[in-house]
Amino acid sequence: MEDCLFCKISKGEIPSNKVYEDEEIMAFYDINPAAPIHILVIPKRHITSLAEIEKKDEVLIGKIYSVINQIAEEKGFKQEGFRVIVNCGKNGGQEVMHLHFHVLAGTKLGEKIV
Repeated sequence: MEDCLFCKISKGEIPSNKVYEDEEIMAFYDINPAAPIHILVIPKRHITSLAEIEKKDEVLIGKIYSVINQIAEEKGFKQEGFRVIVNCGKNGGQEVMHLHFHVLAGTKLGEKIV
């Protein structure tokens, strides 16, 4: 998708503070963090939202959760705990229409919704 912010980030057209990258997935720090640690994990292939995933995406979605666990271990917040949020669609709070997983950590998280 040509004008998708996260597609541009995944292609390196827009700089980001990368945490992880492989051929299918990228993770980077959110520029407007909602917690001391706020990482976004995205598939490089454009998928608009959680509502758009298909059967063929099951392995990719599972891999994203494995990458999240790997990041939590490497960054040292796995034992203390973290939150993963996926907003879906406008009414679900999704601001960038590219599937992304918010990983929040570094403090005790209350009821605040990203």
